[in-house]
Amino acid sequence: MSAKGSKLWASALKDSVPTPYWTDRPERPTPTDPLTTAAHTDLAVIGGGYSGLWTALLAKERNPGTDVVLLESGLCGHAASGRNGGFCSASLTHGLANGMERFPDEIGQLERLGRSNLDDIEKAILRYGIDCDFERTGEMEVATAPHEIEWLRESHDAAESLGYRTELLDAGQVRGMVHSPTYLGGWWDRDGVAMLDPARLAWGLRRACLESGVRIYEGTPVQRISKSCGGTLTLHTPHGEVRAPRVALCTSAFAGPVPKVSRHVVPVYDYALMTEPLTAQQLDSIGWHTRMGLGDASYRFHYYRLTSDNRILFGGYDAIYHFGNRIAPTLEYNEATFETLAQHFFQTFPQLDGLRFTHRWGGVIDTCGRFCAFFGSAYKGRLVYAAGYTGLGVGATRFGAEVMLDRLWNLDTDRTRLRMVRSRPLPLPPEPLRSAGIHLTRWSLARADAHQGRRNLWLKTLDYTGLGFDS
Repeated sequence: MSAKGSKLWASALKDSVPTPYWTDRPERPTPTDPLTTAAHTDLAVIGGGYSGLWTALLAKERNPGTDVVLLESGLCGHAASGRNGGFCSASLTHGLANGMERFPDEIGQLERLGRSNLDDIEKAILRYGIDCDFERTGEMEVATAPHEIEWLRESHDAAESLGYRTELLDAGQVRGMVHSPTYLGGWWDRDGVAMLDPARLAWGLRRACLESGVRIYEGTPVQRISKSCGGTLTLHTPHGEVRAPRVALCTSAFAGPVPKVSRHVVPVYDYALMTEPLTAQQLDSIGWHTRMGLGDASYRFHYYRLTSDNRILFGGYDAIYHFGNRIAPTLEYNEATFETLAQHFFQTFPQLDGLRFTHRWGGVIDTCGRFCAFFGSAYKGRLVYAAGYTGLGVGATRFGAEVMLDRLWNLDTDRTRLRMVRSRPLPLPPEPLRSAGIHLTRWSLARADAHQGRRNLWLKTLDYTGLGFDS
């Protein structure tokens, strides 16, 4: 890093505030009162992110007479659901390639269910009047190294075989759409991904739940669960309790009151920057008038997109794990990563020299060994859970909510018969092996990016065992 370059990136970051852009809004909702009494309900939902909000809302849609209580330790949408990149993907399997590798016999059905799920999200946004800047622009994956061009061709061919609207672009074509000197090619999935405002989606789902009669108690962590008489479970909180015959656990990366879930979940920190709004001249200098989401094809990838007021969110690259599955507010800010992202931003768009960042932040993602959601149950099926969405939970959590409700009501559906739903990833080893393995994997992925994508013996061993690490 040159001294001049260091000063450029430091200057661009100097006035940025360390808070998520999406939640730094005056319309942030006022918290509901916490639970201070004993309550009884038909369905208790633990967690107020997308997973919990969709579960509560869909339960009321299926049967408006179902009484639903949702318990959230903070404010609904305050964690991953309110601070992600806003890429709402149809994929239920963290991308087509991962799905084809892990579920080859049912990938066609998984893709159909995923596309239908994205359609249903769009319909719900319209039905409930959720103003979240939903744009079904698709996503383009770009090659920034020669060996990645073949990866794009494989993705294009696989998507085309399933009948998707997809385009494979050479360097001139992709640079004609988005002007970056780093691009060597691109693959555009034209309608499988939507861009949206993630916090406003969470807040809109929260409002829809309240208007549907869901009782939401924020500032109410569930400390433990116990069995009660008559086939119910009791959820114990600091100042009250909830009894329910059915419970949906939707805590994602956060350790909840069911310890066995944490054996499969790895919380990793991901970071992002947000620029000030681009002027019309700056926007013309980079093109990007089609407004699709962008992501590069490397193992340590970046993702970036335009907001409704033409800011650029730029995130990814680092996926940082802390020993012992540690999660803490102080870990949401990593100045070294912010500087790296700023450097990469101006390498991608050197014509935007002088543009400043207004916000910098991080958040925790619930990844797992197979990179996509897994499902399970406890207390003889009275409690179900879904976790491990690995960064694609904006869309896939709605599908996960449907699965959890099917299971809680013992319904035999196309969803519950899926091997993806019936199987689980291998548990990750305990510490210190967990931390050592993850750091070795991160090092190996960086090495593969620097050596034409060649995977070393460690990565090949993970491939063979079905384990992995991603964000």
